[in-house]
Amino acid sequence: MIPRDALLAEIPRLRRYARALTADAARADDLVQDTLERALIKGRLWRPGNLRAWLLTMMHNVFVNQYHAGAALDYRAPEDLPEVAVRGRQLDGIEMRDLERALQQLSVEHREVLLLVALEDLSYEETAKVLGAPIGTVMSRLSRARERLRQVLDGQSAPDYLKVVK
Repeated sequence: MIPRDALLAEIPRLRRYARALTADAARADDLVQDTLERALIKGRLWRPGNLRAWLLTMMHNVFVNQYHAGAALDYRAPEDLPEVAVRGRQLDGIEMRDLERALQQLSVEHREVLLLVALEDLSYEETAKVLGAPIGTVMSRLSRARERLRQVLDGQSAPDYLKVVK
């Protein structure tokens, strides 16, 4: 059984990751709720250890299932994304908005790995477990995600020789 206090303590991290994945507060809350519901239902399967990694893995699976089921995010053009509220200094707000827009231009796979490593501070091994991918794939995706993020933030477009394959 999952300790209630431990589960409640992870909610802010789950919300932060869900918000970064979806770029929509309502969808993020729905994703967190779906994840917590699944965690409570499957709580007997949790083995004491890293609860955060277990919950993030579950959230990843819920997100992927929703994406494949057609409840996927409808990615909007960067100019259609909601503005980020300005914190004390305007420059910080502008930089945050630019970063959020740049993150939304990354592929789902690259954004997930970047957020898990950079935002959630998971190790490559923990990230690999959450995503169900080999550690080499995590490292490769992270490298590509960082490079693409740099390009987007520098105002460069995607190279013409790259083609999205589904």
